[in-house]
Amino acid sequence: MLNSIYFQLFLLVLLYFSIFFVIAVLKKDNSIVDIGWGLGYVYTANMALYLTNNYNLRSFIITFLVTIWGLRLSYHIFKRNLGKGEDFRYAKWREEWDNFYLKSFLRVFMLQGVLLFIISTPIIKIISAPYHSLKIIDFIGLFVWGIGFAFEAAGDKQLKDFKSRPASEKDGHVMKEGVWKYTRHPNYFGDAAVWWGYYIIALAVSGGWKFIFSPIIMTYLLRFVSGVPLLEKRYADDEEYQEYAEKTNIFFPWFPKK
Repeated sequence: MLNSIYFQLFLLVLLYFSIFFVIAVLKKDNSIVDIGWGLGYVYTANMALYLTNNYNLRSFIITFLVTIWGLRLSYHIFKRNLGKGEDFRYAKWREEWDNFYLKSFLRVFMLQGVLLFIISTPIIKIISAPYHSLKIIDFIGLFVWGIGFAFEAAGDKQLKDFKSRPASEKDGHVMKEGVWKYTRHPNYFGDAAVWWGYYIIALAVSGGWKFIFSPIIMTYLLRFVSGVPLLEKRYADDEEYQEYAEKTNIFFPWFPKK
């Protein structure tokens, strides 16, 4: 039964991203997949709860956490991208790729679908597991999740506010205030911490420890693939950013160097 739940959810996730692919083709904008990323976790968690019919306190808690995290992330990306056209990464691939639509379907939408399903497996495990009363490890996971969510949400909000201020009110063009004072990428650190929080909660259910690959994959992607490296490369020749980088940790928050 449990294995069939994983298989059903895998097919549903691929269907979900196929629908986003159709919308992207109609809009001629593959950036929509970034909005679908956060919503995809909301969809997967809620579908897991519906399919398992395993309504209990831990299942409700993890579904609620995933839902508010995913909705906030997707809304933030939607607002950020509104009216700006296709993201430069996808626009570049549109120019470079032969068989663009086939490659987009497989290398953008289906790839993200497979990744999202793999990363979601501890969430599915928690929701599917027989219920036992909450344990200390659940509250530790909630605490770690809370730290991550706070860093991610605060980082995005502070950066948005900074960009909207006139140049005369800024100390340079690089964000160095708030949580950005302690890490150059508070939103990515926060995102990773959120997934370690989910995993810690998974430790409260039998066999949950096996899903440690989920936060490892998410942290690796954010730190070494699609998150931090792209922004660091963009500001490699920016003198003000390099001065900021000398004082501020790249990922894990810490007090700035003097």
